[in-house]
Amino acid sequence: MDDIILLSDFLKSEFGGKVAKISLNGGFTCPNRLNGNKGCLFCTDTGAGEFSGNAEDSIQEQFISSRHIMDKKWNRIGYIAYFQNFTNTYGSLDKLKKVYNEALSQQDVLGLAVATRPDCLDDKILDLLSELNQQTFLWIELGFQTSNENTAEAVNRGYANNVFKSSILKLHDRNIKTVAHLIAGLPGEDKTDFLNSVRYLNDLRPWGIKFHSIYIQDNSPLLDYSIKTGFRPIEMYDYIDWLTDALLDLDKGIIIHRLTGDPDKGHLVSPLWPKDKLRVLSEIKRIYNLKNNLSSRS
Repeated sequence: MDDIILLSDFLKSEFGGKVAKISLNGGFTCPNRLNGNKGCLFCTDTGAGEFSGNAEDSIQEQFISSRHIMDKKWNRIGYIAYFQNFTNTYGSLDKLKKVYNEALSQQDVLGLAVATRPDCLDDKILDLLSELNQQTFLWIELGFQTSNENTAEAVNRGYANNVFKSSILKLHDRNIKTVAHLIAGLPGEDKTDFLNSVRYLNDLRPWGIKFHSIYIQDNSPLLDYSIKTGFRPIEMYDYIDWLTDALLDLDKGIIIHRLTGDPDKGHLVSPLWPKDKLRVLSEIKRIYNLKNNLSSRS
């Protein structure tokens, strides 16, 4: 996989050493959870932030606690403060400034990553992000998941593709790095749908991309959906087949932030194969290299 740029390698090259992300909980929620709505079908009650800090703790307390653990794992030169769960631009400008600046003020923080929805980026928020982009290494993660509008409606994504496209282009106009999330195996989708989503993103040229498969946790609406409909998540080698074809199609300038999901093992219901992340990554590398070698010979 030497022709693919992984985030860890990019950050090491950019900063001269190991850089780790620390997930922080800014105490945000999501507009897709208002009026009794439970959000996207696949989203957990932690807003996909199973490994984020406790919102009752200050940003500094969360950072110090996580850093204490990470400092035992690696010799690193710094951290990216990562606001991961729920929608981290869904709040007042004063709150956004407060939590972002508190994160950036922590020792050895080299940059900021903010996960959000494309329908939560108005002009004032974009102006704030532009200011931050001048001050630090910033990227914005946008939930996208699929280019199939029917699937997006079925999983209750809550916005159309043109909203995503408009938001990512506005971020590009401001030279703000973007990362798009894609999920393989959403209800009703096949490999063609997944590869179409990759090609859709190729045209928009995000700075980075995150891949993972659909999985069911006991704290997400997808569990009830699977019981009612008989939906079954994608199997490991199907996912690897889809993913490796996607990687072959993907513009090689796009940085890979994630190759497989990282579910909370205590809440995971099905399938169980994402628990063995090292095995999955090893098989992705092996099969990608096989396909890449075959394509280069043809």
